[in-house]
Amino acid sequence: MNNADLIVRILRDAGVTHAFGIPSGNVLPLLEAARVGGIEFVLMAHEGSAAFAAEVTGRLTGRPGFCLATMGPGATNLTTGVGCAYLDRSPLVAVTCNVPTHQLGRRVQMVIDHHALFRPITKATYPLRGGRVAAALREALTVALSEPPGPIHLDLPEDVSLADAGEAAPPLSDGVRLPSAPDADVERVGQMLRAARRPMAVIGASARRLRNPALLRAFVDHHQIPFASTTMAKGMIDEDHPLSIGCIERARRQLQRQFLRSADLIVGLGYDVAEVEYEQWIGSVPLVSVDVERVDADSSVVIAHEAVGDLDEALERLVLQSAGRNDWPPHAAVRHRERFQAALRPASSGFAPHQAIDVVRRVLPRDGILTYDVGAHTHQIAGQWTAHGPGQCLATNNWSSMGFGLPAAIAAKLARPDVPVLCIVGDGCFQMTCGEVAVAERLGLTLPIVVFDDGWLSLIEVKQIKKGLPVHGTKLRRGEARPTPSHYFGVPCIGVRTAAELEHALEQAFAANGPTVIEACIDAAEYKETVYD
Repeated sequence: MNNADLIVRILRDAGVTHAFGIPSGNVLPLLEAARVGGIEFVLMAHEGSAAFAAEVTGRLTGRPGFCLATMGPGATNLTTGVGCAYLDRSPLVAVTCNVPTHQLGRRVQMVIDHHALFRPITKATYPLRGGRVAAALREALTVALSEPPGPIHLDLPEDVSLADAGEAAPPLSDGVRLPSAPDADVERVGQMLRAARRPMAVIGASARRLRNPALLRAFVDHHQIPFASTTMAKGMIDEDHPLSIGCIERARRQLQRQFLRSADLIVGLGYDVAEVEYEQWIGSVPLVSVDVERVDADSSVVIAHEAVGDLDEALERLVLQSAGRNDWPPHAAVRHRERFQAALRPASSGFAPHQAIDVVRRVLPRDGILTYDVGAHTHQIAGQWTAHGPGQCLATNNWSSMGFGLPAAIAAKLARPDVPVLCIVGDGCFQMTCGEVAVAERLGLTLPIVVFDDGWLSLIEVKQIKKGLPVHGTKLRRGEARPTPSHYFGVPCIGVRTAAELEHALEQAFAANGPTVIEACIDAAEYKETVYD
């Protein structure tokens, strides 16, 4: 057994099932070890997509995602997706394969300092050397899985990869759990809830990592308070719940801010400020934070109290405390949500984004998974889409990188092969990652890929208009829309221009034995009204 075999054995023991990447000569020893050792290698079209796919694998399974690349340009390409795992808080192992040890530090082809490259976007970066491979892997996996989870980087010289392993596979840790929040801090949260007349909960991205997500619903049901979620936390409680007002700080955000600021106490539950800072929306309402980390906010935020520690344990204790009585009018959340949803659907003479999103929500089964990319459609989907359970609505909002949606869908389908998966991307994002369509075809994944084709980088166009700037540098095509091609890389492509055509195309796509691209030619005019209102 060489060190590459040892690495694969340790990763398999840690629950890794897939490796995403692009090989080169110095990657081949690890690639062969993965083949023999039972980790399926998924050849992606771009290393950035490989890291996005690994990030989503870690996010959905709770086990480390795994991506690999060659040195130099392969490593720099990989960093975009690794950064996503860093800010979106997903366990991930990124391996860069390198020149032999004796060449490290020399000015030779493709060689750069990988540790300097990955240090700002990982929890830790490790050089792998003979005699220290197993120990480094054990430490790295513990770091990746410890709260808050994230990516680690391993740099593997080719000679170390091929050398005989002098170590046994070590016992592995599932990561270090946070200590409990002090009893007095949790008790004080309950006291403030009981004293408030219009308390409200806001669920954030860190709540996605609850061991028992049902505690969130138990909390709002017990205390009978309205709740909202951020984009990353959609579906942690079914958004059909009568106390839900929906997603904040996306489309029609001013409406949501009005309701939030009518509260007299905000309870942040697992609220990761990397997604959106409290000061953007909270106004002068006091904040009580129940979270895994202390609040990072500017001086305008009134932080009334914090309980920091293991989130499951804190929620368990809050559910057992006595509940107070509040002064929210009956059905206040339902009435507000109805108003909010109506505002997201303005009158339109063309095929509007909200119409397309409603069709997709109607066709995708209730337990299906939606992945979507970054752009104006992100705001519309986050506000409009009804998510019914955890992990059903996958986006990146902490890292917020274009190019996420399609590799995320591939990873979701591999991680949840029995669950319907659908991807919505903008035309700008599709131009970045359309090569991954060939990956979905090679894997035989039934995967509808809905491209919102409006011919613009619409989010940036809207920002230019809001800032009073001329619209410039955001048009994606010359002239009018071109005819829909018959295929991309052998994957059938269907053009649609109405809701009925989209519904029919989606039914065809879910019945297919592989991916289908659906180009939805939409009229994006409503974005100017619903996005950044």
